[in-house]
Parts: sequence; structure tokens; C-alpha cells
Amino acid sequence: MSSADITGILDNSRELDRLRKEQEEVLLEINKMHKKLQSKVVEKPGDNSLSRLKMLYTQAKELSESEVNISTQLLGQLDTLMPSGTPGQHRRRIEGEQKKKRMKADSDITRPSPSLRNLLDSLANLKGEQVAARVRQEEAEKEEWVIVKVIHFDKETRVFEVLDEEPGDDEESSEQKQYKLPMSHIIPFPKRTDLTNAQEFPPGKHVLAVYPGTTALYKATVVQTRKVYNTNYFVHKHKSK
Repeated sequence: MSSADITGILDNSRELDRLRKEQEEVLLEINKMHKKLQSKVVEKPGDNSLSRLKMLYTQAKELSESEVNISTQLLGQLDTLMPSGTPGQHRRRIEGEQKKKRMKADSDITRPSPSLRNLLDSLANLKGEQVAARVRQEEAEKEEWVIVKVIHFDKETRVFEVLDEEPGDDEESSEQKQYKLPMSHIIPFPKRTDLTNAQEFPPGKHVLAVYPGTTALYKATVVQTRKVYNTNYFVHKHKSK
């Protein structure tokens, strides 16, 4: 499995997580509007509550459809990690192998498939590389995305150890910080020496962009795609919530 495949899976996992969180926020707003409308019989002039509610339901419908699309893409990508054959064949194969597994050592029971081993090997090879990571600073209310360096990837626990090399602005956080993060909190960057295999981001795509001269990332939407491989994208920064 190529690094582009790995990046695609992790990127879609992150997008699915974002969609679900945004759906939760929209549903909270819908519930607030329902409570507000409980005390009203007819919409008063200048009151756009019903229009606002309709817009929220439309947004919720679009988010739900996007979630279905991303989930379908993830299923297709994850199918490459699964052994071939029909579900019935898998079940019969598993039942037949269960007897054999009882006679094997524990170390032989849980061997990953070749495709999964390739994925884990690729992630282990990220040692020393910079990646995007979702972390929560001490006493911070929200998680944030920053650029970190991979120190180690444990294939058994599938946990990354990463280092935030850029110290904070205040004196108390001037030391470099280490984090232990799951695979879903990591997005590898494409190799700078070979950008021909880098993923393309069409206009409207939600991405993470880096503030120039920093290791901080921010959420943005692609406005204009790049013309050639060595040029930049034009993006629009999302408003902070």
C-alpha cells in the first residue's frame, strides 16, 4: 500500500470525524430553535426563526449525505486491507481455522494480514518525519492541529510518539513537548522529493493549512487549485467557533 493510500484513509477518517462533530453542533442549534418556537404560535414580523430552522435542517441533511459519501469511500479503501472472498467464505474459513488456532501459540494467533503489515510498516517508517497531529495542550478546552516530528510508532498498540519541537509563546511552555497519539490523530505529509504522487485538492475541499513560518495549522477550504506541482493552493480560512 502506497503512502498516498495511507494518507487517503487517514484524511477520510479525519473528515468523517469533522462531519459528525459538525452534525452534533447543528442538532444542538435545532433543539434550541425548537425550544424557542414552543412559546410561539405565529412568526412575528422581523422574526426569522422558521427560516433559520429550515436552513439548519437543510444543513443537517447535507452533512448527513456527506457522511454517507465519506463512509462509502472509507469502506472501499478498507476493502483493500481485507482478504478476498464472500462473507460466507470468510465465515467458513474462520470456523475451519479456529481449530488450528487452538493448537498454535498466542503469538501466531493474531498475525496481521500482509496489507495491514504493509500499512503498519509504512507508518513505522515515518520515524524522524514531520506529520500533522491533533493534540490537546495542557488546560486547553479544544484540540488543535500542529506539525510534530515522529519519534516512534508502536505496531502492536498502533500508537505514535511525537515531539512538538516549537516551544510555546509563554515561558512555562518553552520546553518541547511529547505526545502519545492514536493513528486517527496523525496525517502524514507527502514526500517533498516526489510531489507527483501527492493528493490533489479540488476547490471546495476542506483541508489543513500551515501558518507561514510556524508549526501551527488551521482549517481552511480550497478556493483555487494549484496549476503545477511546485505552486501553492489558494485557501479560505474557516472562522473560529
